[in-house]
Amino acid sequence: FAAIDVHMTDIISGRVSLSEFTGLVACGGFSYGDVLGAGGGWAKSILFNAKARDEFAAFFARPDTFGLGVCNGCQMMSGLKDIIPGAEHWPAFKRNLSEQFEARVAMVEIVESPSIFFSGMAGSMLPVVVAHGEGRAEFSGLNPADAQVAVRYIDNDGQLTEAFPANPNGSPLGITGLTTQDGRFTIMMPHPERCFRSIQNSWHPADWPEEGAWLRMFRNARAWVA
Repeated sequence: FAAIDVHMTDIISGRVSLSEFTGLVACGGFSYGDVLGAGGGWAKSILFNAKARDEFAAFFARPDTFGLGVCNGCQMMSGLKDIIPGAEHWPAFKRNLSEQFEARVAMVEIVESPSIFFSGMAGSMLPVVVAHGEGRAEFSGLNPADAQVAVRYIDNDGQLTEAFPANPNGSPLGITGLTTQDGRFTIMMPHPERCFRSIQNSWHPADWPEEGAWLRMFRNARAWVA
């Protein structure tokens, strides 16, 4: 991949067009403002600007594109579900039931889904970094069973969990990652990009190479493009 930073001002001003790109990653780390609710504001800056909305809608509609939203980017992309084909059952992400920012390592399971990022990874149980204050999936009348779930929190026995602290935010059925019907667009609250090297794990098998388990999802995306 060639990674290129694109700001919302670039898109709104017309300096950059999403037609130039195949992949889009909406980052976490309090992107679009170091405040709670920033992901929702980010989505509205797209939905309520005709030029930006048209750019994103055209990008999502192209069959050769893919996208990933993490943390704030997860909130942002869930807020755009009306213009993302196959995302109609995505939830919104609301304040953690703990009423506090949760930052630590959690365990998740990759479940069977069409996500291009998790091809060949179903059944994997992996530690992952979490750092969010608004990560609870809220389906607002939608049935969580209808959503294309890709990642869920698990407990020490490998069972999906809604119980704190194994589930840091209280999401129903442990849901913390979802994808579209065709698998091209995936959103998740945890941060796999923060723990893709073996050394970033507090423990790992001695025979692991430099690359950690989470690098597989990014390689899957590259393979899909090829």
